[in-house]
Amino acid sequence: MTDARATLSNYRQSPRKVRGVADLIRGKSIEDAQNILAFVPKRSAGPVQKLLASAIANAKSLSIPLENLFVKEVSVNGGKILYRRLPMSRGRAFVIRKRTSHVDVVLGEKTPKVKKSKAKSQKLKPKS
Repeated sequence: MTDARATLSNYRQSPRKVRGVADLIRGKSIEDAQNILAFVPKRSAGPVQKLLASAIANAKSLSIPLENLFVKEVSVNGGKILYRRLPMSRGRAFVIRKRTSHVDVVLGEKTPKVKKSKAKSQKLKPKS
């Protein structure tokens, strides 16, 4: 079983804000994830939706059937920090940290679960 991956590096929004959107799609099927991202009123929803589409395209190129695909992992980590200075009184300068994010999406295949039959469970019970 192979996984399809896609990565977004140095996205110019803080990881804390992107994680809120990533948490919404974790564990969902790709159809549900695309629908959720289409209606989330957050700025990072657009780039994450584009990243999900890229992962789906990677799955197609690996010839993975799309019917059973789901979002296996979504990780949002901190990227480079851009440091800027804000001039203050008396010649001081305050640091402004402009944070970036690295977003990784991994799509996996769901395998259908096999249900145990009742006949097997009855055989295990001791007869009294």
